[in-house]
Amino acid sequence: MQKPFWIILTVLAVYLPFASAQAPESSAIPPAHLTSEQDHQRMMDLLHITSLRRGADGDPKSPYAANYDESKANSNAPLPDPLLLNDGKKVTTAKIWWSKRRPEIIEYFDREIYGRVPTNVPKVNWEVVSTKREMSGDVPVITKKLAGHLDNSAYPLVSVNIDLTLTTPANASGPVPVVMQFSLSPEVMAALAKRFPQMFAPTPGPSWQQQVLDKGWGYAIYIPTSAQADNGEGLTDGVIGLVNKGQPRKLDDWGALRAWAWGASRALDYFETDKAVDAKHVAVAGHSRYGKAALVAMAYDQRFAIAYISSSGEAGAKLYRRNFGEQIGNIAGTGEYHWMAGNFLKYDGPLTEKDLPVDAHELIALCAPRPVFIGAGATNGDGWVDAKGMFLAAAGSSRVYTLLGAKELTSQFPPIETALIDGDIAFRQHSGGHTPAPNFPTFLTFAARYLKNPSLAPTATR
Repeated sequence: MQKPFWIILTVLAVYLPFASAQAPESSAIPPAHLTSEQDHQRMMDLLHITSLRRGADGDPKSPYAANYDESKANSNAPLPDPLLLNDGKKVTTAKIWWSKRRPEIIEYFDREIYGRVPTNVPKVNWEVVSTKREMSGDVPVITKKLAGHLDNSAYPLVSVNIDLTLTTPANASGPVPVVMQFSLSPEVMAALAKRFPQMFAPTPGPSWQQQVLDKGWGYAIYIPTSAQADNGEGLTDGVIGLVNKGQPRKLDDWGALRAWAWGASRALDYFETDKAVDAKHVAVAGHSRYGKAALVAMAYDQRFAIAYISSSGEAGAKLYRRNFGEQIGNIAGTGEYHWMAGNFLKYDGPLTEKDLPVDAHELIALCAPRPVFIGAGATNGDGWVDAKGMFLAAAGSSRVYTLLGAKELTSQFPPIETALIDGDIAFRQHSGGHTPAPNFPTFLTFAARYLKNPSLAPTATR
């Protein structure tokens, strides 16, 4: 089983830019530019770990080949109970969930999985770089190019500017819902399309942007790597390096996934000031590693109305405790560890997946009662992300959705190409490979219940 798109994304470190660094005369200590291997080893030393277990291999001929045999997937592994307090008492009301259990789960994810966002992250000042009236297909639109400048006065050696583009229908009579997509930068897309043309061949039918405009909504494109680079070398640059003044992370500091999610929240801050946007009805969407980040954004920021989480896999919507496709050893390795808190590495060292205090079903539960659509491709082409493991995580979050007055997901894994969109947690596995495109129309059908008729959206009870 090959995983070409994941291999491509791993190669992105060659292309993805670090946040640009200024070099004025200053007494500030220059950033500590460690390689991924050096920083990874530093984390292992802090944890007193001498070795990690090897992750799954995408090569089926490898002795470490990823498992795609359902009988060996460990699907019945017991999961942490999202409705059981740390003191052993059951969560029986929405009030207890909001006031006690949800904060407990967030603390676990902060400390052990994604890392903590520091309290002193600089303010973001948004600038409208340009405004253009143009045509998107046959729809007249207004496109704003935006830059979110982080205040770097406390550490001028690192400069960070968040890249965001907003497109709304020019003829809209008022504020419109917006679908914000986590995306690669245009420069990276162009470089990859030149190197891997088969992966970027045009798909039949309208683009996702055209589909959104056809609903009368707007769309935004957010470049996560403008906030934080997608490699370990970049951890002393970007917003993480800016806050740490160029020095390496502590074990519970935030990783790139949390930083990318933080950047999405700052984009939402801007939307709240733009009269063209209905900021209470902003969807967040992402695919693959950006599906992970989009889910983290949805879980942590309750202002996002709905999410499309595509092929997010391990460290996203996939259960860690399931042995199928990508494994914890892949995420803890030098190529991906920077997504996570340093503490995460210990679960691939002396501890194992079963020692994790939380699992992906509880990350999805943090989104409740807001609607979430989870999608993936067929095992032959997208097995690495484990569609069934993501479905089981979604089903495992259902009790929290039910407690909060939302409609749960069925516990029966559906046939491929079957959409489960009647509840507030939705799922569909398409027959294609590692791509979000085939599920996008179904997501928009699901989203229309909430974005077109916001009065139908579930309301959080606290």
